Amino acid sequence: MLRWFGYAVGVRLPERFNDWALHDATSKHWRARFVLQRSIGIVPLCAVWLLLPGSIWLRLSLVLMAALVAYFYSCAYMEESVEHRLGRQGFPHHTGRRIRAEAAEAKNAEATARYLARYRTPSEG
Repeated sequence: MLRWFGYAVGVRLPERFNDWALHDATSKHWRARFVLQRSIGIVPLCAVWLLLPGSIWLRLSLVLMAALVAYFYSCAYMEESVEHRLGRQGFPHHTGRRIRAEAAEAKNAEATARYLARYRTPSEG
């Protein structure tokens, strides 16, 4: 668990975890995993800001604004961040992007085949 927290904040994992890091960056739910990992840094800061002096509405507004900005920028640079993380693990540049593109292409080919099998007659093909 401690190793995952380190990974979430940018620590390089030992080489034996390279397969897991690649899976983390290329799995079906890689975006959700990324947002969860960014939350490790955002949520504690928001909790601290809630402890600042002032009215509760002001503190809640600060936390909401800060969280929105942090998640916006984290998500805007999501793909670049994941590629950088894979590079730090020793993978060639654009490895994650290439693997995700290959998976999407295979998924699209399957969907196209199902569509053609269902809605096209042999004479239209």
